[in-house]
Amino acid sequence: MKAKLDSLTQQLLDAARKAGADNADALAVAGTSLSIDVLKGALEHAERSEGVDIGLRVMVGHRQANVSASDTSADTIEEMAQRAVAMAREAPEDPTIGLADPSQYARDWDLAALELADPSDEPAPDALEEDARTAEQAALGVEGVSQVQATSAGYGRTDIFLATSNGFAGGYGRTTRAVSLAAISGTGAEMEREFNGESRIFQTDLPSAEEIGRIAGERAAARKGAKQPPTGTYPVLFDERVSASIIGHLLGAINGASIVRGSSFLRDRMGQQVLPAHLSIIEDPLRVRANGSRPFDGEGLPTGRRALVENGVLNGWVLDLATARKLGLESTANAGRGTGAPPSPGVSNMYLTPGDKTHADLMSDMGTGLLVTGLIGSTVNPNTGDYSRGASGFWVENGEIAYPVNECTIANNLIDMLLRIIPANDAEPHKSRQVPSLLIEGMTLAGS
Repeated sequence: MKAKLDSLTQQLLDAARKAGADNADALAVAGTSLSIDVLKGALEHAERSEGVDIGLRVMVGHRQANVSASDTSADTIEEMAQRAVAMAREAPEDPTIGLADPSQYARDWDLAALELADPSDEPAPDALEEDARTAEQAALGVEGVSQVQATSAGYGRTDIFLATSNGFAGGYGRTTRAVSLAAISGTGAEMEREFNGESRIFQTDLPSAEEIGRIAGERAAARKGAKQPPTGTYPVLFDERVSASIIGHLLGAINGASIVRGSSFLRDRMGQQVLPAHLSIIEDPLRVRANGSRPFDGEGLPTGRRALVENGVLNGWVLDLATARKLGLESTANAGRGTGAPPSPGVSNMYLTPGDKTHADLMSDMGTGLLVTGLIGSTVNPNTGDYSRGASGFWVENGEIAYPVNECTIANNLIDMLLRIIPANDAEPHKSRQVPSLLIEGMTLAGS
């Protein structure tokens, strides 16, 4: 597959040159996926897909255009290049677009050390069906669970190859093995739904299907009889299942695209404290067996570990080549890329400094407040950081769970929230974004 993708990108570059492009880059992506759904112990749906997508970005002077296709024939490639060049000639001029200097490109990376792809064979469909059936049975075996929605087990492999007209060429593959399901407790208007899913790069790292199903069932059963919490100002403990969303808002605010647009509540806070002084956010795109790992970014630049926030202080933006040039800075090798659009900046693997207390310790410290295990909807003002989200979880009294909660809203301002976070030590090491449970005092709750 690597040789085929390599050849496709070279064909795209040759066609772009022939059509009149000054510079170009090409991306070829080959994907294989197999998914099995089970409902009430019987096979509900089985699907297998294979395909190759190609994308071409051309530059004519300081103008660019991007085209993509799933047909890899020579005629299609030639037509793509001609269309892209014609589009680029009509595009607005932008002096910040362009490829990296050849001296900036990644070279001699150790792909094997990252362990991004499981070398074992693709699982057989009946093995996936057995996983899905086992997970469903385990969830139904939990007292209080009334039904289980379609349970899925799947496997996927994606291979990519990126090449530029000025000398970069490289690719890598990654695999995923997953099991997921949603369990329901109660009936009628009192039904409560909970989810559990796990995915890993290596199939042997995946928890057992029985464990995955049991946890989904226990989560659903625990939510039986949920009601609204009281309205007021209380501490909120964001469970590890949802806590990464809080840090995700910070990452979005330091994304170069947001900074260039001026639509970021952190746009004026470079070099200032944005987290408690003992906390840091580290990006590490070279972490072994992590879904976000990659040896080079979407523009061929070498990736590396860096502190986005160090000891509470904001260190830098998340940049690709274009956003960096707009800001008079250097790319941080954070370009992401799909076949259908030009590169854009984004964060790979990251982790937040853990605390020294357990989830239970923080719940005890909270006393009375809300443990959030689910978030729905989102009203976040990117300019001011004003935050409001629907939430579900559990009401806590005297440091212990009192009853399940639904239909409530939590609100505050992210600038203040981030400065008050207290992390637990329960981040899961396999996740691309390792964020433990987070306790935040003084949140506004709207309930009953």
